[in-house]
Amino acid sequence: MADSATPDPIRVGLPSAKYVLTTLDLGPRVASGPVGPVAPGVRGSYRILRTDEVDAKDAPLSASERSNVATTGAPAATRSSSDSFEGTARQAAKLSISEAPIEAFTDVKAVVESLPSKSKMVRHNPHITIDSDSERVAEEERNVRITAFLYAASRENDNDFHLIVGRDPAADAPMYMTMEISGLPPPNNSSFARLKAARDAFGAFFGESLPGASYDFYDPPIPIKVEGSLFFDMSHANGRSPGPPSLHDDMPVIWEVHPISDIALER
Repeated sequence: MADSATPDPIRVGLPSAKYVLTTLDLGPRVASGPVGPVAPGVRGSYRILRTDEVDAKDAPLSASERSNVATTGAPAATRSSSDSFEGTARQAAKLSISEAPIEAFTDVKAVVESLPSKSKMVRHNPHITIDSDSERVAEEERNVRITAFLYAASRENDNDFHLIVGRDPAADAPMYMTMEISGLPPPNNSSFARLKAARDAFGAFFGESLPGASYDFYDPPIPIKVEGSLFFDMSHANGRSPGPPSLHDDMPVIWEVHPISDIALER
């Protein structure tokens, strides 16, 4: 574990020093044989900036939680360590994978520009509820494949991993959107195998350095290729939308890729 002091951002996509509790090194994988879905030795070196940043709807870390992260480097604990999905809002949609063909994108901005407006979706007919049985509407019947960069991630109490995926850091202006590795449905769900494979791949890449209840930032951002279904997060139609405070101003939509059905880091 490195010293917790870190300079203010020297590039877009990093948090201010005031939010950073500690830094960790995520080094190259060293192993004598295959490790899960990720081969040994393929991971580069990254710095993890473990912060106290949380989504606006979540309770801030307590003083004791902040102290524990700062002194031990351990991630802030979530309500459950299970891999099962433990949420309710739009559960049916969140745990389903659209059967639409895949649309390929090489820039998050292009995805964002292809989405219906928030006002249109809020006024959607039929109305989109946040009930657990709320299924995908027509506008959500889209699958995308996005080649981009992973800037930050956290683990929510419902056991979803929130990934903040953005443009190339050399782009003319930053832009990010949320993409989620879902907590798992029951094994008899038709989406289970693909959602588990994506979750396993993410876990194999990070090993013991998975994020917790507050956001980890990655320096440099990690190249990533994500496939998944588009999802309108109706539960954030009012109030402040999700995302870490440091990046929130450059997250223009509450649309997500949710769930992620396939993921490759360092693609």
